[in-house]
Amino acid sequence: MALRFAPLLACVLAVSCISAHAVDKLRMGMEGGHPPFNDTDASGQVVGFDADIGAALCAKMKVECEIVTADFESLIPDLNASHYDFLISSLSVTEERKQLVDFTDPYYTNKLQFIAATTSDLDGTSGSLMGKTLGAQEGTLAATWLQNNAADPAIIRTFPTQDELYVALATGQIDGALADKYSGYEWLRTEAGRNFELKGQPVIDSDQIAIATRLNDPLRMRLNVALKDIIADGTYKKINDKYFPFSIR
Repeated sequence: MALRFAPLLACVLAVSCISAHAVDKLRMGMEGGHPPFNDTDASGQVVGFDADIGAALCAKMKVECEIVTADFESLIPDLNASHYDFLISSLSVTEERKQLVDFTDPYYTNKLQFIAATTSDLDGTSGSLMGKTLGAQEGTLAATWLQNNAADPAIIRTFPTQDELYVALATGQIDGALADKYSGYEWLRTEAGRNFELKGQPVIDSDQIAIATRLNDPLRMRLNVALKDIIADGTYKKINDKYFPFSIR
């Protein structure tokens, strides 16, 4: 794998280097367990908004792509270990992550909001968090927010996957979950989520979600061009409308 990227490092941003990289088979890193953005169906195929956007970007770049899945917390380390070429797994752009990877322009804007039982008084205010047990997925912006803002009045628990977080909520192990509003919207439509609802207002309403590449990788520029193209030609909207009755840009 080191030999593959040696020419890329040598030529840095040279046009000839970018052209050579364009014919490679690219690997998209993705969690595969965060519906409706990325999930694994009964046949083992990774599906969802992230997967469809990634496929559309690869088509625009005229390059073959494959999806490689991994636990959410290992995505960035694995990217930097060259296990994939870019990450499209609903990653929030944070200052900490920007020290490790480069991000493209955002491809959607997320919101973080509490989910709790319809009968719960939890609304995100400090008083409503007092004595509650709250959960989030490990390694996410939601988990960081809880640790920074709710660890004093509440008990914080984190879970390896979004599925485990929602199981804990549905079975009463936690009183509320802080999660991406749009993935929460999907879960609330399931049988398990029918007695739950989004609570209060989003605690973060402008969470920028972007694609990650290794630092100084010219692939980031190509992805940005492709992203602009799929927005301009209507491909992005078709994918958006497949999953949501509203725009998430």
